[in-house]
Amino acid sequence: MPEEVAAALIACGGVRAMEERLPTEEQLVRLCAVHRACADPVRLKIISLLFPQPLCVCVIKEVIGIADSKLSYHLNVLKKAGLIVGESQGNWIIYSLTDAGLTCIGCMFVSR
Repeated sequence: MPEEVAAALIACGGVRAMEERLPTEEQLVRLCAVHRACADPVRLKIISLLFPQPLCVCVIKEVIGIADSKLSYHLNVLKKAGLIVGESQGNWIIYSLTDAGLTCIGCMFVSR
């Protein structure tokens, strides 16, 4: 092992200390789900649309221009990843970003 790597390893507390800082399996699974959800342009558009305000499906569909079944699929992926929630209001479901969704949108457009 190169000396500088060994020195850095000792400075950080060794291999065991590094292992203790790793995310848990549950955290890694959740992070992977978020990244998969954000890896599709349609879902990124949905997140972007929901950033300023909650919206019903009819508005999201109008702006994005995709079939109901495809929109439903994408909304479900975002919900399962914990990025959006849907709240029933009469015959409507109003979607909004969760705190995780707000964080995600903040990270995506930080370099704008």
